[in-house]
Order: sequence, then structure tokens, then C-alpha cells
Amino acid sequence: MSTPHQHHNPYADPQDPLFKPTGFVLDPTRAALVVVDPQNDFLSPQGVSWPFFGDSVTENNVVAHLEELFAAAKRAGMTVAVSPHYYYPNDHQWQFGGPLEHVMHEINMFARRGPLTLEEFEGSGADFLESLKPYILDGKTIIASPHKVYGPESNDLALQLRKRGVSQILLAGMAANLCIESHLRELIEQGFEVAVVRDATAGPRIPEGDGYLAAMINFRFLAHALPTTAEAIAQMSRAV
Repeated sequence: MSTPHQHHNPYADPQDPLFKPTGFVLDPTRAALVVVDPQNDFLSPQGVSWPFFGDSVTENNVVAHLEELFAAAKRAGMTVAVSPHYYYPNDHQWQFGGPLEHVMHEINMFARRGPLTLEEFEGSGADFLESLKPYILDGKTIIASPHKVYGPESNDLALQLRKRGVSQILLAGMAANLCIESHLRELIEQGFEVAVVRDATAGPRIPEGDGYLAAMINFRFLAHALPTTAEAIAQMSRAV
């Protein structure tokens, strides 16, 4: 008989899953930690999306988990990459978009003054979360060109990873059912082995539904592994 907590946890794995483990084993010599959108507009209480994502970010302890993942990947000598999301003034001239795209443009999410200027970037919603900057701005982390909707099809993430001999990815960051799921799907199609760190991401809770729950369901179908932060760090640490 399940306890009330287990019974009411909508994110718990099924007790009798259909799918078997894939046999994913992390190899830090050919793996990268990829963190999507570690930016203020998602992860800071001052960010424009916090009213929709804040509860999930807080419950999953996403900020602390991302710090731990960055630190462990650096200790293990792994490739680390960030796939950021920026919107420039010319992006607001797009003639169509999906429902969430319209919201992102309306609330000026990830807004920058232009592609060739950092004017007013420091501390803005598009800037990286302050506590993560020491890892991101160490001169070694790949900062990919910005993705523009949800997936990495329009940026240079896959190229940068291939140029470093990467074939395995630990995927973390924001947001679970949007950019993380889109990155997961595309990177799988590109031939990478991809594990999603389940508690280093979060999703929106809005009238349309629980984005984190939607993502977890699809992650179970798609991801080659679905470790917790602690499990991912243990796998990285074995290589040090």
C-alpha cells in the first residue's frame, strides 16, 4: 500500500514501468554538461517568468542543483556548454508565433538591446544568474549563440559539442517542457546520447497545465537516462 505522499506525488516514476533501463553509462571523457537558459528571467524571483515557474523552480531546488552540476562537471574535466535565449529588437518584428512566443515577446523576456552590444545587459533578465556566473564565465565554458524559439536548431550548440568530440550529454536548465524537451529531441536526432537531470529543471504551472508533469512523461519516453542531480554527480565523480 502506498503512503499518502507517494500517492499524491504526480512526478513519481511508475511502480511497474513498461520501459527498461537503456544501459546509459556516463563517460566524462566524451560527455558534456549542457545547461539551457540559466538566466535571470527564469531562475531569479525578479525574473519576468517567475510567477509561472517559481513554484516548480523552488520545489526542485533548481538553482542549487545547477550550481552543484556545474561544479562537478568542472572537477571532472568535462566539457560544459550553455545554450542561452536572447531576443534582440529585430526579433520583435516577427510576423507570427505560438502562444508562448507571443507571451515572451509581450513581457520582454530575455530582452537585449542588440546582437552586438552589451548595453544594459549586466543584471538584466537576459543575463546569467549571478551565482552561476563563476562557472559560465571562466573562459572555458562554451556559450553557444542564442537559440530563438525552443530548440538548438538555430544555434551552434551541436557544432561546438562535436568539435570537442562530445557524444554524450547531461542536459539541465530551463524550461522542462519547452527548451529542455526541444533540446532533448533535437540532440537525440543529431545522434547524441542524452540524459536529462530530472531535478535540475522546472516547468510552468498555468491554467493550461503543469509543464513539468508534461515534460516528465515525455522524458521517460525519450531520454536515455533520467538521473537526479545527486546521481549525475556520482557518475561524474567516479571519473575524477
